[in-house]
Amino acid sequence: MISLEQAIAAPLCTRQLAEQGARVIKVERPDGGDFARSYDDRANGLSSHFVWANRSKESLTLNLKAAEGQGILHQLLAEADVLVQNLAPGATARMGLSFDELHEQYPQLIVCDVSGYGEGGSHGGKKAYDLLIQSESGFLSVTGAPDADGMAKAGCSVADIAAGMYASNSVLSALLLRARTGEGSHIDVSMLESLVEWMGYPMYYSYKGAPQPARTGASHSTIYPYGPFPVGDGTTVMLGLQNDREWQGFCELVLERPELARDELYLDNPRRSANRDQLGALIREVFSGMTLDEVVLRLDSAGIANASVNNMAQVWNHPQLAARDRWLEVATPAGPLPVLKSPGLCFPDAVSAVPALGEHNAGILEELGIGQDRIRQLQHSGVIGH
Repeated sequence: MISLEQAIAAPLCTRQLAEQGARVIKVERPDGGDFARSYDDRANGLSSHFVWANRSKESLTLNLKAAEGQGILHQLLAEADVLVQNLAPGATARMGLSFDELHEQYPQLIVCDVSGYGEGGSHGGKKAYDLLIQSESGFLSVTGAPDADGMAKAGCSVADIAAGMYASNSVLSALLLRARTGEGSHIDVSMLESLVEWMGYPMYYSYKGAPQPARTGASHSTIYPYGPFPVGDGTTVMLGLQNDREWQGFCELVLERPELARDELYLDNPRRSANRDQLGALIREVFSGMTLDEVVLRLDSAGIANASVNNMAQVWNHPQLAARDRWLEVATPAGPLPVLKSPGLCFPDAVSAVPALGEHNAGILEELGIGQDRIRQLQHSGVIGH
């Protein structure tokens, strides 16, 4: 698999595939490579984004504006199963790397284009980053605090992640199709469509002009009680109550106010949600005289889902992740770092180092039959990095 990738969406796609057994050669610019390498330096001097999305790959630097760089890329594509790219809109087409052109030369090649808005349409040529797609998809209109200035972006790159996961899934489907037909496919994944798909609930909730879900901070906008509640010892509990059966148990065993289960204001979820201010005050009053452990004990006894409000340090040390042996250690240019095993089917032997820029230049070029003298010439001319 060859990747012409940057930022998060395409790199996350190819990392998923790498850790399912694909060999991924990440082609980067000689002058700095993937710009996500310089987002920050929080992971032992490396970029947190880059470390997360780019382990288990090989890095080859190529100047694709040079004819020799293009030639080397085509040598790789001739043997590749998949090309994944998320360069700026139109960049690969200008280099003669559109699906139509590549399909004529390499009919078996699967080409996966990941972009902000997809090919064509009024927005097809626009640049896009995660926050912009969170805005364009309506995500920001339902996320954050209720006040006019309360919109809030997600704390992680949800649009990039959505697109990356749909892309990896589509590549696997295309490989199955090729096994039957012998033909490669064109996959066109847009960040906008990926996140709009995730917005299905608020979209249907507001179908045909109905009011959309309101911003409600960390609480659920239409199910109640579902969200954070302060506890008397200064902590917070996150709870989720999903149905009327749980509501009855919540009243009897948690609030110890069984009469509330029959109160007309709270008989079903629409009424509990509509009267959340009054109900929230009742819940907070009960919890104010309890510790977190006492609240959790009652919630667990009533079968009410609940969770801790963890910070990042607590997630690193989460006992469930440790109990399920979900951590590995990989090499990086800055020394070993822990990584979370990919969810689902996991092949630990396929998880490998985070590559330094151009780390695999010599090995990959030698596989293509390019000798050491020629490699030095390519370095000197700037076709590959040093």
